[in-house]
Amino acid sequence: MKLPDLADSRLEVADRVAILTFQRNDVRNALTGTALVDDILQVVNWAENEKKISVLILTGDGAAFSSGGNVKEMQERVGTFAGSAIEIQEQYRRGIQQLPLALHRTEVPLIAALNGPAIGAGFDLACMCDLRIASTRAVVGETFINLGIIPGDGGAWFLQRLVGYQRAAEMTLTGRLIKADEAMELGLFLDVVEPDELLIAARALAVKIAAKPPQALRLTKRLMKQAQRTELPDFLDLCASFQAMAHHTEDHREAVSAFLEKRDGSYSGS
Repeated sequence: MKLPDLADSRLEVADRVAILTFQRNDVRNALTGTALVDDILQVVNWAENEKKISVLILTGDGAAFSSGGNVKEMQERVGTFAGSAIEIQEQYRRGIQQLPLALHRTEVPLIAALNGPAIGAGFDLACMCDLRIASTRAVVGETFINLGIIPGDGGAWFLQRLVGYQRAAEMTLTGRLIKADEAMELGLFLDVVEPDELLIAARALAVKIAAKPPQALRLTKRLMKQAQRTELPDFLDLCASFQAMAHHTEDHREAVSAFLEKRDGSYSGS
């Protein structure tokens, strides 16, 4: 299996689980002014097309998961924040906005392992994932309003789908920071663990998911995403089609045999 060449991240693979670790602690894993957006897009695309990968974990190296946009670059009006209003619009559309599009459409289950603060676009990146496990050191915030800007990466779309409109409005309009325990209560985190247990917990969850039949796993995630935007009659038609496909896989036959024989299944992805 050939791994993609990355500039600001490290990629590790074992047991059908890929772990992408951001390695720009010098700027708290900021998503602007680094190659992290390109790295994430490259890895998500690679995982989507690599049938030997069932789960992708995103995490950060150092003190933060991601600080989002680089505020110094905003002040200096360079990089993503340089140019006319039209130019900045295009830089958003062709840059960071490719993240929500790619993460939302991927069939590969995504787990965010928040090792530390996830702020602004860094928080939105975590919200784009299917599951979130956090260290007790994690702090999150939809903080764009504090800088006189809006969630330009689609965060307002994702957050209200996780916590409801009223709570998302309160978080977004106040820009306040939320500690790990409150984020857990709000349903943003699946679990909160001690820092040295974070990757252990995230990988244990990933391995549990990756042990399932690979084709059924991807079909199920596709189905769950479609359920968010499809009327029930159309959705049931899609369920019937996906189910018919699943019934014709070798992994389905193996799963049924394993169930009846009271053993773990051994799946080939066929």
